[in-house]
This record gives sequence, structure tokens and C-alpha cells, in this order.
Amino acid sequence: MAACLPRLRGDLDFMPSPVEDTPGLLIRDSFRYSDAILVIPPPLVPCVGLFDGVHTELDRRAALVQVTGQLDVSDIQNQIAGSLSRAGFLEDEAGAEMKALRHAEFAAALVREPSHAGSAYPEDPAELRSTVDQWLGPAVEPAAGLLAIAAPHVSPEGGYDSYRSAYRLLGPAYKDRTFVILGTSHYGEPDRFGLTRKPWVTPFGETRPHPGLIDELERLAPGAVLMEDYCHAVEHSIEFQVMFLQSIYGPDISILPVLCGAHTRDIPEEEDNVRRFLGTLGDIAAREKSRLLWVLGVDMAHMGQRYGDPFEALAHQNEMLAVGGDDRDRMDRMAAGDAQGFWERIGGSRDALKWCGSSPIYTFLKVCPEARGTLHHYEQWNIDPASVVTFAGMSFTG
Repeated sequence: MAACLPRLRGDLDFMPSPVEDTPGLLIRDSFRYSDAILVIPPPLVPCVGLFDGVHTELDRRAALVQVTGQLDVSDIQNQIAGSLSRAGFLEDEAGAEMKALRHAEFAAALVREPSHAGSAYPEDPAELRSTVDQWLGPAVEPAAGLLAIAAPHVSPEGGYDSYRSAYRLLGPAYKDRTFVILGTSHYGEPDRFGLTRKPWVTPFGETRPHPGLIDELERLAPGAVLMEDYCHAVEHSIEFQVMFLQSIYGPDISILPVLCGAHTRDIPEEEDNVRRFLGTLGDIAAREKSRLLWVLGVDMAHMGQRYGDPFEALAHQNEMLAVGGDDRDRMDRMAAGDAQGFWERIGGSRDALKWCGSSPIYTFLKVCPEARGTLHHYEQWNIDPASVVTFAGMSFTG
């Protein structure tokens, strides 16, 4: 009996190749277990789909014979399988070894190194200072009575107007708060919350998490917490917020970085771990009150061909006009502090708009039910010619 082909890892990124001279399916490792990037030529893409743990080597051979018109396809078979395995893209021994190595390296690391400096924002401190000053613009009168801000986690180059609308509300009076940063866990386990005690490093310096609050969450919500969650090593949804906070206050600030995994229930608290975590974090919020300032690193709709839609999405045009209306309806529920109404519009895991930030938002609305919000800026941005991401800058008082 022919052996089944190993599965492709489910946490890989797939997208059309952006290089005109090299068309095909681009595959890269979102978890960065591997630095490899593969581009599969268009005729071979269906063969890659056979790596699902169900199809066999005979199935792959038959597909290659049909594609190439040749009977001897052993070299191509070996090349495809070898490339995927060496890249760490398969659920095989090589992939498991890469994963174990990277997780061990992160666990042993003394700090959380920046993973997006030099790509999403400048690596040189002086250049970063100049760039952030341009992004945030001149200082304005800080807002009074802030409980929270919500800013994007999209690339700052694409979303700096929304970042600016939120971060310029912060002033010296808030420097001594502990900033509870709720970020989207793009790759983490659903219904779990990722924590780390590691200091966060950016070109501006090193910022330490609040050890007491992390200990409390781990102790009182143990099943809900993933301690030293490897996702922190590669996530940008918190890193960008740390960088902007450091740009305003310097690195000597206190943070509580929390990666929020996707909620999978129609009522998230029906999952025991979610209910336990929200209860514990809510108790912290009620006790600490004005000693905390909440920062939500959230994007909103993801529409167009990159995200599986059949249409070309253009910012503020055609289908995106209706999306804008739905976005604003959801933000109205956020502003009203209506967690239930917000989640009903999300539709749980069936979200037609594919909001990337719904779990952090719901978490905040549940643990700070007194919050009332104001929308300061809303954007739609073409991340590529056929795909749009939406995001906003908001503030909350309470």
C-alpha cells in the first residue's frame, strides 16, 4: 500500500508570487521556524495540495504525469518533496526538529528581540526617531481621563494616520501607568492568551513587563494562559504598540503584553478558559483602575483576493462601501461598550469581514464594561492592488 504524503503545515502563509518574472504560489513560514521562501510554478500547485496526509505517493505521481506528459517523474517528485521538507513546511521529522529548536531558543532567550525592525520600521534608532516623528506629527493637547486607545497593527507605513490619531492623545500624565497591550494572536491557539515575562527590545531600548500582574494571571487562570508563548517571538500586533509607546515615553515603562487567541464560541465565555481569564483580568482592571491604561493593537476587515474573496477590493469603492458601513456599525458597538452587540455582529468564527482584532476588542469590552469610546480616524488601505485592510484610531474613557 502506498504511503500517505505528509501534511503541509497549517500555519504557513500562501500568496501569489509578487515577482512578475517568477509567477506561482509563494509559500513562507509565518512562525519563522524556517527562513525559506518557496515559489511553486503554476502547473505544480495542484501537486502541492496533495500533501494533506490523505493522498499517497501514487496520487502525486499520477498528477505529475498528467501535468508533465511524461511517465518518468521521479526527479520532480523528489524535488518537490525535498524542497518542502528542507524548508520545514511539512509535518514530518525535519519540520518537528525546526519547531522544537525555535521554541527552545525563544524559551532560553533573555529578551524578546524585535522581529520587525528593519522591515516594518527602521532599525537605526536615529532614523526610527525621525520616522516616528513624521508619522505622529506635532504634539497636541493630550486627552484627559483616558482609559484606553485602539490603534492598528498594520504596517505603520500604511496606517500612520490611524496610529497618529490614537497615540497623540497620550501625554506625560500617563507615563507611570502600566500599559495593558491586548494584541491579536494571528498564529496562536484559539481561546488561549499568550504571555511572556521577557523584556521587549526595540531600537529605542528595553521595556520590562509587569511581573506581578503576569504572575497573577498565570496563577488564577492557568488553563487559559500560555506562558512564554512562542507566538510573541514573531507577532507584530504588540511589537508595534511597544515601539510607539517607547517613542513617546522612552523604554522605562511598565507593560502587560497579552496575545489574544481567536474566540471560537458564539458566546466566548462558554469556553471555560476564556471565562476564567476574562474574570481574572476583569478583577485586575477593577482593582488597579487608573493605574492601568489599555492599548488595543487591532486591525479590522480583510477583504479581496488575498483573503479569499472572489472580487478585487478597492479602498472606498464598490464592495468596500458596504464594508465601511459594517465597520462603522461594529465600531458604534465598541464605542457604546456593548460587548454582546459587538460579538453578534462579528458572528464568531464566521465573520464575513474577517476582522483581525475582534478577540482583543471583546476582551477589553468585557473586562472594562464602563468604557465608552470615540472614533477619531477610519481608513481603508489597499495592501495590494486587489486587497484591502481597514483599521481605525479610537479612544475610550470610563
